[in-house]
Amino acid sequence: MSRKALIVAIAAIALPAAAGASTIAAMRDHRRIVLIAAPGRDDPALARQAAILAQWHSGAEARDVSVIELAGMAVTGASDAGAVLRRRYRLDAARFEVLLIGKDGHVALRARAPVAAGTLQRTIDAMPMRQAGER
Repeated sequence: MSRKALIVAIAAIALPAAAGASTIAAMRDHRRIVLIAAPGRDDPALARQAAILAQWHSGAEARDVSVIELAGMAVTGASDAGAVLRRRYRLDAARFEVLLIGKDGHVALRARAPVAAGTLQRTIDAMPMRQAGER
């Protein structure tokens, strides 16, 4: 994926969260979070995950998913500081990692490689709030 295509893909997935860019804590009870952490914007795994999420956009919206990117210490999609996110979620600055954070704030999935949309969707659909129809 070219750098320009990567920027477009990341913008497409991060903009819904950035619209009212608040902290992850403020999104609790309202949004599920896919937190993508990478050493930098040029990380190939970041490009692969961005492409996966860009194709899954409608599925993510139907499941109240916001995407937050942490590239180095730069955060897109939330107003949290990069150092705070890395410390809170124990994210090594030299390693790629994807977290799925439920509306209740628990980390439901942690992976060190890009995660397929189907895996994210199945994990979310198995969550108690999703199964209960999010009353």
